[in-house]
Amino acid sequence: MGRLAPLLLADGRLPVGAYTYSAGLEPAVAAGLTRDRIPALLRARLRTTAVTEAAAAVLALRAARQDPVDYAPVQQALAARTPVAPMRAASATLGRGVQRLARRLAPGHPAVTALDTARTPSLRPLRPVTLGALGAVLDVSEEELAYGVVYDELQTIASAALKLLPGDPLDSVAWVLAAEPDAAHAVTAALAVRTPGELPARTALLTEEWALEHDRRERRLFLA
Repeated sequence: MGRLAPLLLADGRLPVGAYTYSAGLEPAVAAGLTRDRIPALLRARLRTTAVTEAAAAVLALRAARQDPVDYAPVQQALAARTPVAPMRAASATLGRGVQRLARRLAPGHPAVTALDTARTPSLRPLRPVTLGALGAVLDVSEEELAYGVVYDELQTIASAALKLLPGDPLDSVAWVLAAEPDAAHAVTAALAVRTPGELPARTALLTEEWALEHDRRERRLFLA
């Protein structure tokens, strides 16, 4: 895939349904978050859920390069560290879109076919697991994949803000650039995780509470 692969992975136009996700911004706004607090939300996500998801994606990428491919340990560890049902459901829904793309690009690739056995009895492969499989298909490095996951977290919130808390679009660029030190730290922390048992449980309690409230709302723009 060459140099285009990591760029494709980080492209917000990737057709995997991510436009339906706000990375927790819509629930936060419903709970009273204002536009001036978005940079703080970005930092909080980068220090918690982004580390866990990037680490899980990297672990899945490593698993995808083994023979046989076995995602079950990563899937189970990540599910255990995603205790709120609506967040697990959103991750599984997004994972389905990533899996569909991976199948289209490389239908017979072992990293892709192994996703069919990665699900737990009641849960499809979660998004970071499928991103690891897609990373194997695209032949990206662990660092490129981790940065892709972290960057996607930033851009998802920044893009959703244009719909939920409209303002100068240039602000979103400034937010992402200002978050670079925290993003780099998140990538370093993710790459340091060696086994599923070491996967950090960096959940954000307010985000989880807001996700539960969001799931009960009848009118909403995003899954979560």
